[in-house]
Amino acid sequence: MNRREFLTSAAAVSTIGFLAGCGTAGPRKTAANSKINHACIGVGGMGHHDLQNFKSHPHAEIVAICDVDKNHLEKAAELVPNARRYTDWREMLSKEGDKIDSVNASVPDHMHALIAMTAIHSGKHVYCQKPLCHDVAECRALAQAVRRAKVVTQLGTQHASGVGDRMGVQLLREHAVGTVQRIILCSNRPGAIDTYRLMGPRPEKGVPVPAHLAWDLWLGTAPERDYAPEIYHPAKWRAWQDFGTGWSGDIGCHIFDAVWKGLDLGKTAPLTVTAEVQESWKNDPSRRKDVWPQSDHITWVFPGIPQTGGKTFTMEWFDGLMFPPEDVQAMAKEAGFNEYPAESAMVIGTEGAMLLPHTSGPVLLPKAKFEGRAKPKLTARNHYHHFLDACLGGEMCESHFVQTGPMAESIILGTVAIREPGVVLKWDAKQLKITNSQTADSLLRRTYRKGWTLPSLV
Repeated sequence: MNRREFLTSAAAVSTIGFLAGCGTAGPRKTAANSKINHACIGVGGMGHHDLQNFKSHPHAEIVAICDVDKNHLEKAAELVPNARRYTDWREMLSKEGDKIDSVNASVPDHMHALIAMTAIHSGKHVYCQKPLCHDVAECRALAQAVRRAKVVTQLGTQHASGVGDRMGVQLLREHAVGTVQRIILCSNRPGAIDTYRLMGPRPEKGVPVPAHLAWDLWLGTAPERDYAPEIYHPAKWRAWQDFGTGWSGDIGCHIFDAVWKGLDLGKTAPLTVTAEVQESWKNDPSRRKDVWPQSDHITWVFPGIPQTGGKTFTMEWFDGLMFPPEDVQAMAKEAGFNEYPAESAMVIGTEGAMLLPHTSGPVLLPKAKFEGRAKPKLTARNHYHHFLDACLGGEMCESHFVQTGPMAESIILGTVAIREPGVVLKWDAKQLKITNSQTADSLLRRTYRKGWTLPSLV
């Protein structure tokens, strides 16, 4: 969108006034050793962790904090007592105007796109929690907006800056496992199952909203729902299709990242995607329309690339109680793992395989074959600081939206397949369209709630 298109669409969310005040001329100029003024949007849960990391940067000052929950704001204010407090992020951007250089959005998935897009068009550098967006079309729109706005962005895949993931990227770029044939990704964390076990159907009647929570602002772009304690805010919103993107959306960006970069998939889009899901969820209409399943298996088919010898290849995701195939698990056990790593990526090639357990370093298999191979030597890096360093003129950070936007787009496309299980969906990336299912195609973008509508994202 150009400036005129954005301001026209933004009028629908009553933001045109402060957008005009913030301007769209680009980010403020900051010298490498000067202070960068940062604002935090969402300071509870992961947002509190994010706030601590941004605060720890030697050249950053947290000048404003925003949260729809006053309890979260009060706790955050103990860390940054001089930061100005806001409940509505739109008011914060309006009043802070050119006083801030960067923001982070650490809020439920359904609000990522609107907050990030508004901040980008206000000339702010943006750090956004994974999975970037709720919808496929939103992912595309943000990546395109960043190309034009020339601001710094970073997706909240903090382990992408870690030594382990970066070693995995380098080994794949060095073709350590030969011609790639198969990719297996998984997140079978036991505790995750409980988040989804008792979810759905939606409560028939809500309860009064507690005084500390601005419920309408929390809902934002999502459909209007009655407040119900414990199942939405603060912790379990990920299980609901209105607000979250399920387990594959939540953790997928972490597990995909090193493989995506290592195989240089940024300009590659899947040809098809299909999903198998938990049968009890599949056969329950009331749950299926509202919540995500406990378990799913998603398969993307990608066109051939040089790293696969020009042959099409599959990338498979397993979560919940759907586990990687036994032959893949056996490869890890033969290498000395007592159990297959619950969250990991496995890249299988003609010369061996690389197993990358989440948060730790890669293991080349079979171990005996690669015993003498030197591991890449890398230094540790703080994901949050790397973003702020880039805002101050340093090297481009690890997970900017232009790079990770296409990855997030493919992952969220998988959540569309989950809602149409068993159907091989044909994907036309250029046209942003699923060509063989109108139902699935309609899930690529939401209609925002009245008063929050952004009519044209792409």
